[in-house]
Amino acid sequence: MTPVTRTRAQVAPDETAPRLVASPFLAQYLLLQPGRATGVGIPEARYEELAAAGAAGRPVPDWVTDAAKEAWGTELPATPLGDIVLVRERSPYGYAKASWEINLGCDYDCDFCYLGEKRFEGLDWENKQRLLRVLRDAGVLWLQITGGEALIDREFGAAYEYAHQLGMMVQVSTNGSSLRKQPIRDLFARRRPYRLTVSLYGATSETYDKVTRNRGAFARFTAGLDAAREDRMPIRLNVIVSDDNAHEVDAMVHLAESYGFPHQVYTNMSPTIDGEANPLAAQAESHVRARSVFIGCNAGHTFFHVNPHGIASICKVGRDPSVNLITEGIQALPRLGAIAESLQLRTGGCSGCTKADTCRTCRPLAKLYQEAGDRRELYCQHGGYGS
Repeated sequence: MTPVTRTRAQVAPDETAPRLVASPFLAQYLLLQPGRATGVGIPEARYEELAAAGAAGRPVPDWVTDAAKEAWGTELPATPLGDIVLVRERSPYGYAKASWEINLGCDYDCDFCYLGEKRFEGLDWENKQRLLRVLRDAGVLWLQITGGEALIDREFGAAYEYAHQLGMMVQVSTNGSSLRKQPIRDLFARRRPYRLTVSLYGATSETYDKVTRNRGAFARFTAGLDAAREDRMPIRLNVIVSDDNAHEVDAMVHLAESYGFPHQVYTNMSPTIDGEANPLAAQAESHVRARSVFIGCNAGHTFFHVNPHGIASICKVGRDPSVNLITEGIQALPRLGAIAESLQLRTGGCSGCTKADTCRTCRPLAKLYQEAGDRRELYCQHGGYGS
């Protein structure tokens, strides 16, 4: 049976979510309104002032009222600061962002999916809450909830609301199949997402339904886009190009532009997270673009990824070694830094590479390509890629 989204009774009422969030962010301090893309930088002294005012039950300072009105047009009521501003504590762990696969299950069956086998399984509700508190305590301010298809997880709504209550700015990645549903529309109206990133797989029902292997999917997808536009949701479309829809690239871009949503075009398929080559066969070879030169990243240091079972890795690609946040707790997170450094070492087929300074593929991704059969022309300059 296909799971359906529902809201758990354990989730507190709407008024418990903050109007504003004051939070450390790496070496800065920010004042944010959930669901808004812009924030207000504040000095440390202002952050300390808010923390003290909240603890003492004092009213909202005038400068916060003025900042909210200027930045977002928001009128704050005359009330104790603690009622509408959540002041997040500093974290000793130093993370700012995380992505979380709430469930790998999906209502689509695209043959190029990098997840491979997509099973409906993951944490129970108690451990979902526990995981979200760990993310909060790690310092995570921006959280991406993804899947599989995130919106069809049984407890997506509850988890999404709980993340908001904990003071996170939440982005959701989705195929858009459920955006038309009234419970989802009501949820996002009540708790506006920071961003909704929606994948686009075709410009006609014939192509879209073929790619997703789901009859009627295009009609549900466009109904979702219509609903999102009507509700003024912050949509960004990812145009995914495969051999089955490459003939509609221009039409897909036109479709995105007709809705007025910003878009990006993705042409490069990757092996599955287990190093299987299946998705590479779906790649539209004539549309492949060279990636930018890889100059390093902060994976494992300031952001990390969590799978449906609460297992954290440096990112969605480099999944092994990992740490288990459910059985080991937040104390395991610092190990990700050392793991990140080890995964970026040029080993195996990349040892002693003479073109390392202009490489366009991070080492964990190159390893997946090698495990998938080493189609060097898809990721390595020695095979012609990016040269």
